[in-house]
Amino acid sequence: MKRAIFLISLVLASCSFGSGNLQSRRVTDLESRHIHRIAVMPPNEETEPLPRTIPGTSEPRNPERDAGETLTRIIYSVMAAMPNWQIVSDNEVREISQGIAAAPGDPARLRQIGEMVYADAVLVSHVRRYRERVGDEWGAKTPASVGFVLDLIDVRRGDTVWSASFDETQKSLSENIFALGDITQRGVRWLSADQLAQEGVKKALAQLHDMIARAPAS
Repeated sequence: MKRAIFLISLVLASCSFGSGNLQSRRVTDLESRHIHRIAVMPPNEETEPLPRTIPGTSEPRNPERDAGETLTRIIYSVMAAMPNWQIVSDNEVREISQGIAAAPGDPARLRQIGEMVYADAVLVSHVRRYRERVGDEWGAKTPASVGFVLDLIDVRRGDTVWSASFDETQKSLSENIFALGDITQRGVRWLSADQLAQEGVKKALAQLHDMIARAPAS
């Protein structure tokens, strides 16, 4: 009886983010582009002039400055910790970008920044939603909700070679029973917006890293 009560409580109290929260697409020749050095663009480096839509949604991008700074910091930290690719110093990128006059979303400007820091590609982030939870990690009245898009742009050719869209509002396990496996990774708790964003960034960048920065064969 006690075991049954415990399991019911676990289902009602547990939280996770379920499947389908990450969508991505890539060019077919991504591996052959020889992308090794990447520059992470500061917030508001929009690429809206590029004729693309966000995978799986028609919702317009709506960057938020504070959230953009946080997301950029998370992206840089996660990428810098991964081996077999080189990430341009965030201070170097900011210094160069501030000295180039043009609209932040100008693709030519992004390529120029990339060329000046000797990058093979630039990574641009777009915040679509960044809502903090109401409550604490053991009981949230309103869960955290985060949505963002990452675009990797080839500096030499100027095209977007990889794009990932993360969109998640954390749900209780009772709402998404198929996410039971997530408990072993994060425990039974409600994540903050920053924690949810970090999970999404890690998930997206792990995919990109596997495609372009595999360890060399021994």
